Amino acid sequence: MKHFRIHPLLKSLVITAGAFVVVGCSQPRTEQSALPPEVSVQTITPQSVALTTELAGRTSAYLISEVRPQVGGIVKKRLFKEGSDVKAGETLYEIDRATYQASHNSAKAALAKAQANLKVVSLRAARYKELVKIDAVSKQDNDQAVAELRQAQADVASARAALDMAAINLGYTAIKAPISGRIGQSAITPGALLSASQAAPLAKIQQLDPIYVDVTQSSVELLRLRKALASGSLTSSEQARAKVQLILEDGTVYSHSGELQFSDVSVDPGTGMVTLRAVFPNPDQQLLPGMYVRAILQEGVRAQAILVPQQGVTRDSKGNATALLVDAEGKVETRVLKATRTIGDQWLVEDGIKAGERVIVEGVQKASPGAVVNVVELNAPTAPLSTAAISTAG
Repeated sequence: MKHFRIHPLLKSLVITAGAFVVVGCSQPRTEQSALPPEVSVQTITPQSVALTTELAGRTSAYLISEVRPQVGGIVKKRLFKEGSDVKAGETLYEIDRATYQASHNSAKAALAKAQANLKVVSLRAARYKELVKIDAVSKQDNDQAVAELRQAQADVASARAALDMAAINLGYTAIKAPISGRIGQSAITPGALLSASQAAPLAKIQQLDPIYVDVTQSSVELLRLRKALASGSLTSSEQARAKVQLILEDGTVYSHSGELQFSDVSVDPGTGMVTLRAVFPNPDQQLLPGMYVRAILQEGVRAQAILVPQQGVTRDSKGNATALLVDAEGKVETRVLKATRTIGDQWLVEDGIKAGERVIVEGVQKASPGAVVNVVELNAPTAPLSTAAISTAG
């Protein structure tokens, strides 16, 4: 039998490798792999929050007046610039006044005639009154004089009324602005024939400062708000609720705040909506009738609101809001929440969590229900003053 000799260098390498294998197999696990995962939590603290509702709506003019003629005739002049601001009482159109001036002069002459006749009759009636006392004239003649006096007085009153009417019609030849505001396009030009009974307006004036904003709220939301106020979970502040903020079409906030005027007393059966009207100052006329806007109305104050950071809330397969909480023993549990609206970067939670409980806001992917975690407490963020809950509105 033939023997093989192992080279001394190869032998030492085999011994060294075996030693490394033995040492590697006997090395214990590192302490780091045995530690629980670290998560950041926030302890829920009730906060006082002013709740608001955001509703869509349209602007409308504060006052609208359609300019119409009150007498007929040919238009002589148009005295305004289309699209300009006009004052109440300012003359807009002039109608040919020749015929109305003649009627006024005739009525004036008729009054003078009636007054002259009244003077003659008055003197005769006065003489007869004295003569009848001494039987110088008959009672019948005296009664006739008295009747003629009353007739002359009636004639004067009638002539004076006719003169007043003629003066009114003469004044109507100057078509004046009934209200102050911005006037639109003129429907007629000089030379047009107008009639007092025409249906088409000559122009339209709209008062834009202040201006109305009409928004709609669903009757369901209105009932919910009333129930919350009745139960005491929401405190009403009438002075605060009267103030309304406005967001324009481009997303900017309108610089002036408005006041809520009234809410409609009936619900639209077709849409189930209730109309709310607010009035806003509009000194720069930035708001024009028909603009789409969003109004932010204050509902009330929630004294003990539960707010949960949005990064700590997820949705399950059914769409329910869920959060991972850490109990006193450091174990993770899943909780289904009733989150109704967002307030800044937080959710307003109606049910599913209580004050003092800890919600995982960072490291959610490291935690699983039932596992033990290492907790790091985060500072609670400052509560925002208000929230805008978007409600669908026409």
